[in-house]
Amino acid sequence: MAQTVAELLVDTLAKVGVTQIFGIVGDALNPFTDALRRDGRIEWIGVRHEEGAALAAAGQAKLTGRLAVCCGTTGPGANHLVSGLYEARKDHAPVLAISGHVPSELRGTDYLQEDDPVALFNDVAVYSQLIASPAQAPAVFHQAIAEAYGARGVAHISLPPDIFAAKAPGPIPSLATLRARPDVAPAPNDVDAALAMIASAESIAVFCGNGCHGARPELAALSDRLHAPLMHTYRGKDIMAYDDPHWIGGVGLIGGQPGVDALRDADLLLMLGTDYPYSDFLPKKGKVIQIDERAFALGRRTPIALGVVGSVRPALQMLLERLPQRTDRTFFDKVAADRASWDAMLDKKADPARSKDLIHPQAVARQASDQADDDAVFVTDTGEITLWFGNWTRQRGAQRIVASFNNAAVGTGLGMANGIQALDRNRQTILHVGDGGMVMLLGEFMTTVEHKLPVKVVVYDNAGWGMVHLEMEGAGNPATKGSTFPNPDFAAFARACGAEGFTARDPATLAETMRAFLATPGPAILHAFVDPDEIPTMPHIEIGKAWKFGVAKVKETWAHLTGGEVA
Repeated sequence: MAQTVAELLVDTLAKVGVTQIFGIVGDALNPFTDALRRDGRIEWIGVRHEEGAALAAAGQAKLTGRLAVCCGTTGPGANHLVSGLYEARKDHAPVLAISGHVPSELRGTDYLQEDDPVALFNDVAVYSQLIASPAQAPAVFHQAIAEAYGARGVAHISLPPDIFAAKAPGPIPSLATLRARPDVAPAPNDVDAALAMIASAESIAVFCGNGCHGARPELAALSDRLHAPLMHTYRGKDIMAYDDPHWIGGVGLIGGQPGVDALRDADLLLMLGTDYPYSDFLPKKGKVIQIDERAFALGRRTPIALGVVGSVRPALQMLLERLPQRTDRTFFDKVAADRASWDAMLDKKADPARSKDLIHPQAVARQASDQADDDAVFVTDTGEITLWFGNWTRQRGAQRIVASFNNAAVGTGLGMANGIQALDRNRQTILHVGDGGMVMLLGEFMTTVEHKLPVKVVVYDNAGWGMVHLEMEGAGNPATKGSTFPNPDFAAFARACGAEGFTARDPATLAETMRAFLATPGPAILHAFVDPDEIPTMPHIEIGKAWKFGVAKVKETWAHLTGGEVA
């Protein structure tokens, strides 16, 4: 019997490996959701806000590199997907977004909830198409999935209910082509040029980005061969274990002074699989070799001497075949010593006992890190929370990290954590989120509870927008109204939703509370009250910026004492 268009779409998604779809049901989607029910191979996970569906799919795609799917009905249902889909767009993750549309005969009449879905999705999607005829369906389904994989981004298709319910003309073509892009080897001439530059350099530093995932053995071998320290972007933090001697640490605010210094002082920098946007931390003299699959990314953040188009793993394999062993360890040993001193400072700040009455956010991040399962997935929201997590988490070898890396959006963490936990309900998933980010999509915790997703949510409560507050002070301005706010009792909220809730106020019992929280079998929230005045450790903060922080603090104190505001 011939398949309907809805049945063809379900069958296609199942055959390419999709196991879950996130969304909210609606009349335009009825033929599709009914086809899912009858087929039984794909789990429908109903969310409480369509943005949560898009975030869940983006989280899955970021972690696995495989196609993930979200769904919204006509008009507002689809509109709500867009904000969450920027997570996939900015982090180059393959997501298929499916939206319903008004019945075909009513298009163009300003019908209830009618909009232009193709135009709506044009900025967030690499491909956006309205299917207006059943004859289009097989080719468009193939093209959409191929674009999501090939361009590593969002593909969007919109279908009216009458098209969903119509008979499909046949199966989609070339199903075997719908898969993740393979690694690409660089041109041999580029490898020759890289070898020549490496041979003439006295000291070498290596900066590792997301494109280095899967190349851990090659990176370690490169570091040993060249006695070159390995630094990482935030997205590359989980490529190696924190205590690996090659792995010096991060760069920039989500990093430390040893990494910043190493990039500055090295005679030659190898930028591998990263399009690091913070150019202030990159060399300006052009002694840089950049290796990346994306030709358009070469040289756009800092001047480079050589750009190599290719995947990191095969590029390193080709280099290692011919690189001679170096003997001079002077540069590496200096950077390693700096790293040891920096780590000792971080350890002191993470000690819960450094304060008798205040919990410092560094201690919360460190306790969650050290007590997590060896294969845990950490999800991080955006804001000051990113600095606490990024600088004080000591990741181990099989642990993974997912965050709003390039979109840097507050409130995205819970949705992504739900999607990641749904992939494997037995793998520990821990979300680090600020109080502001938690409230943004608070309803998505009901998605967590309803679908028995044992996500562990650590809420850092500093009663305000911590990063915004920090930026205000960095400009020499006192924090203004709107940068602080009251919060609900997040532990009580968790219990009201049918989950477990924990509260941390006393630094002396933080470790014990964290242990009980992480041992809870189902979803849980830990409401941690942290010192709102704690300032993150920043490598090489400018004297002028430090002065502005001081001025801002004086203004805030004066306003507090006088009960007024300051200009």
